[in-house]
Formats: sequence, C-alpha cells, structure tokens
Amino acid sequence: MGRAFEFRKGRKLKRWAHMAKTFTRLGKDIVIAIKEGGSSDPDTNSRLRAVLQNCKAENMPKDNIDRAIKRATDKDTSNYDERLFEGYAPHGIAVLVETATDNNNRTVANVRSYFNKVNGSLGTSGSVEFMFDHKCHFNVKKTEDLDVEELELELIDFGAEEVFVEGEGEEEQVVIYGEFSNFGSLQKALEEGGYEIIKSGLERIPTVTKELNEEQQAEVDKLLEKLEEDDDVQNVYHTMA
Repeated sequence: MGRAFEFRKGRKLKRWAHMAKTFTRLGKDIVIAIKEGGSSDPDTNSRLRAVLQNCKAENMPKDNIDRAIKRATDKDTSNYDERLFEGYAPHGIAVLVETATDNNNRTVANVRSYFNKVNGSLGTSGSVEFMFDHKCHFNVKKTEDLDVEELELELIDFGAEEVFVEGEGEEEQVVIYGEFSNFGSLQKALEEGGYEIIKSGLERIPTVTKELNEEQQAEVDKLLEKLEEDDDVQNVYHTMA
C-alpha cells in the first residue's frame, strides 16, 4: 500500500473533536457547491451531489442540510471565499490551512494570530504548498462481486493512482486516490459504473515528514488545535510525522 494509505491511517487519529464543527464545514461546502454550480438540484450539480454524500456519511441531520440549501439559494447570502494559508509551526513543521470565509479580514487576522502565539510564522503563497501533493479520494461500498484489481484497472484511465480496501465486515470500503484535477472524471466513471460512493473529497498529502519528540509535538499541536477550532477553517495539513 502506498503513501496515501499511510497518510489516511494517520489522519483518522486526528478527526474533528466536535460533531458541530463537521456540520459547520459541510454546511459551507453545500453553500459553495450551490453558488458555484448554479443549482440546488444534486442531479445536475455534481459537486453538490458529492457534498450530500459526505453529509450522509457523517450522519448530518436533514434539518441542517435543508437550512444550508435554503441559505445558499437566498440571494442575500454571499458566497464563501476559499483561501489557502501557508506557514511554519515551531520546529520547522510546514502547515497548510484551507479556509472558507465570508469575512476575509477576520480570517487573515485570526490565522496570523494563531501562528504568532506559538512562535510560528505565516508565509507567502507557495512557501510550503510544494511540500504537499493535492489528491482526490473516493470511498466506495465494497460488495461481494466487486473485484478491487479489476476496478483499479478500470479506473486507471480516469486518473486513479491508488486503490485499496479499508475496514472490515459491513464497514469494508474501497478507497480510490488520484490527482485532485481528476476528481470530476473519477466521480463520473464511478457513478456511470454503478458503484455506490459513500464519501469523497480532496486532501493534501505531505511529500516529506519530520519526526519530533513528545514535547515538540505538544507545541505544534497547540497551533493545530487553535486552527481546527476556528469556524472559518475547513482543513489543516502538516508535515509532522
């Protein structure tokens, strides 16, 4: 199994601490998908269709989903500005922060303050992004008649790079990774092939990682926790092993 698998294994140990944070993030994803796709109909809006699959996977209540859709279709609701922040935590750990905000000044000020408080530094565009590979991923239901090797061969032409099985029993799923630019082609291939997509998304996988001792890790974690608690922050990635 490749680097994406190892990265995913590590990420699962650092899930969102509170369910409310996950629902806030997904609510923003719904608004962005509808605003950019120009439709609240998942049958005609592939990005929205993918977000709703993720909502189901996270057991997001229908009321929350309906409120987000209503907010997105309200003409007075502005779109969220998606912005990437780059910087260094203590001990040379590179950090990427994906945000979605309706107040850019607030988000910039908050993110900068988090880095400053732990003696980190907010960098310029491109300062650490090159240390991460931008990938897309899909979790597909593993059925008895699904041959993973055949699926991999089928999806290579659509941009699949890694295909592996995760979980056991009823929780068993097939995970597909590819370049982020191939998200649309892989989504279409899976849907047309009749595979049940459980969830999907984009991830940034570090190409290099750095080992720290327990005390150093705790210093970096202070920054990561502050960032993940911020409502404007969607995802946080780093190079700490």
